[in-house]
Amino acid sequence: MHLRPVQFVDTPIGHADNSVARLAGGLQWFAAYEVIEGRPRRTIPVADVATLGERAAHLHAAITSPRAPLQLGERTLRFDQPIVAGILNVTPDSFSDGGKHVDDPAAAAAAGIDMAAAGAAMIDVGGESTRPGAPAVWEGDEIERLVPVVERLVRAGAIVSVDTRKAGVMEATLAAGAHIVNDVAALLWDDRALDVVAKSGCPVVLMHSPDPKKGGHGQGGYGNVLTDVFDWLETRIAAVIAGGVDATRIMVDPGIGFGKTLAENLALLNGLAIFHGLGCPIMLGASRKRLIGALSNEAPVDRRLAGSLALALKGAEAGVQVLRVHDVAETVQAVKIWRGLRDQSLVGG
Repeated sequence: MHLRPVQFVDTPIGHADNSVARLAGGLQWFAAYEVIEGRPRRTIPVADVATLGERAAHLHAAITSPRAPLQLGERTLRFDQPIVAGILNVTPDSFSDGGKHVDDPAAAAAAGIDMAAAGAAMIDVGGESTRPGAPAVWEGDEIERLVPVVERLVRAGAIVSVDTRKAGVMEATLAAGAHIVNDVAALLWDDRALDVVAKSGCPVVLMHSPDPKKGGHGQGGYGNVLTDVFDWLETRIAAVIAGGVDATRIMVDPGIGFGKTLAENLALLNGLAIFHGLGCPIMLGASRKRLIGALSNEAPVDRRLAGSLALALKGAEAGVQVLRVHDVAETVQAVKIWRGLRDQSLVGG
């Protein structure tokens, strides 16, 4: 059984007790669940979820429980409203901005500091492209690219996540002050990665892909992409917890664009609210992705801002806590307007 929150409402004011529920302690409220349990699917009022048994009770508790903030040294990362993570690539070949900051740690860090000044709550730094067909980067080169940038960003007071699959890179960047590991392979590419994260106590982002050992861009062969990705992440979360990582230090990412067709990506985006049933903050990384070009006359990467904003707001509407984007200032402004509309609804009734 899976439960997807549906029938979102502007405000709980005026609704009978227990007829609406708050989504993950955030700014969204909903009145019903789509119950996905074979076919046909059905919709039930939130108040009736107790009639569906133990699995439904577990999912309902996960969906409605507030997400605990992360204390990262002197900084706190809260998840009661959408936050923006700025993407900072220090690679020569990333699909969007490859080469822009390579071999210049000071300029790269300055770009990250500018993102923080524009409203990014965290800076996600990557030293290896994960686009389809990208060559693997030697661990030493990745460390050399990342550590000087991480050190500068941390000294400037930024919260830093490091986008890497390699245990050695995780160790080096965490030692340099990085706060979070963001692994597109969900700690499966490197056999030591889980142990490194568990011993460090750092938060980790687990992203779904159909073949994390091979780069993440294989064919998924999904029966139902929404529930298949959910089940994969649920299993992976359990394994990572069993490996010594605290449940409150785990975030999840459905992996838009990794081993999914256009139709499958759209199904994930339309069904994002289901992933609150995992009980973890959700990161959405759809910025400038190929699907935007596919839906807009093959717009090139540098012409995908509007589409990226549309997907970011789609995520906010679904209660996504972390929006991972290239265009920080524009996304922050869009989220502020969205937040203003939500505040007016909640206060004004």
